[in-house]
This record gives sequence, structure tokens and C-alpha cells, in this order.
Amino acid sequence: MNPPSATSPPSPPDPAAILAIERPDPKLMLYYFICCLAALPLFPLLIIPNFFRYHTMRYRFDSEGISMRWGILFRREIILNYARIQDIHLTSNILERWLGLARIQIQTASGSSGPEMTLEGLLQCDAVRDFLYARMRGAKEKTFHPAVADAAPSLGVAGAGAGAEALIETLRAVAAELRAVREALGKRNPPQL
Repeated sequence: MNPPSATSPPSPPDPAAILAIERPDPKLMLYYFICCLAALPLFPLLIIPNFFRYHTMRYRFDSEGISMRWGILFRREIILNYARIQDIHLTSNILERWLGLARIQIQTASGSSGPEMTLEGLLQCDAVRDFLYARMRGAKEKTFHPAVADAAPSLGVAGAGAGAEALIETLRAVAAELRAVREALGKRNPPQL
């Protein structure tokens, strides 16, 4: 058996491992601690909200979408369907890279300039990003209705099917009605030469 080469494509993400993610990694709390320590005089004020954010943060990946919730006094929850996802960014600063962490920023077509959801404290960021891209593409393909695609090319072909024939008859009825309205308007206001 040959060992995998450095140029071999990465293996696809394990969906079961991604769906099992519920909490951020403990390294996220260390990241929050170091960031708050950088602002030494404000450390007590900054570490408390970050401590509660870390301990209440929960993720849920399922077949329809992803949700994220956190907070004690002010509970916040964001739920995104895979079909709404427009773009996914993976970002990390020097400290996050040193800890092996990254943030996954998920954007939708909501019109806001920032991400709709930011997943933080995940070690397997590349696998989660690839999983989300696969689900995003799969959700958009499901919204495409195959019956319409099958009927569209066959509209002009005889024996196209009951759905296409009904559509053709409806379009003919609409055209006849528009023709009658145009003739009635023409009789009411004759064209002036």
C-alpha cells in the first residue's frame, strides 16, 4: 500500500463528526483570557462577559441548517438554513493560529456588511467549512424543481405530458383573452390618422 502523497486531495469531512459538535473547544476560553489580559486595567470588566459567553455558547448542526446560541441575561440565538448561506469565510489572527483555532464567518443575502453568524472556537475549521459548502450547494440544488426543467424544453413538442399540455392551453387562453381586450379597446378608441 502506498502512503498518501502530499498532493493527494483532502478527504471529505466526516458529517457525523461535524453534526456532533455542540460546544466550542476549551482553547477558546484561553484565547479570551489572553485577549482580556492584553487590556490589563480593564481585565475584570472584559473577562466576565467572555467567560459567560464561552460557557453558554452552543452549536447545533442538523439536516436543515445550523444554529448558535449564547447568553445568560440576554439570550441570543441565530438559526440559518443552508439554502440562505451565500458565502463562508475562514479567518484567524496570529494568536488563534497559535492555539489552532479559527473563526468561520457565514454570510447571507441579508444586506448587512458583516457576517450573519460567526462560529468560533472550532479546531476542525477546514472540515466544518467544507461541510457547510457541501450542504449549501446541496440545499440550492434541492430548491431547483426538476419537473419544471423537464417540461420547459418540451413545450413545443407533441405528446409532452399532461402538465405541459395544461400550461400550453392556459397560455393560449390568456393570449385569446388579451386579443379580445385589445380589439375591444380598439373599437372604443379608434386610431387617429
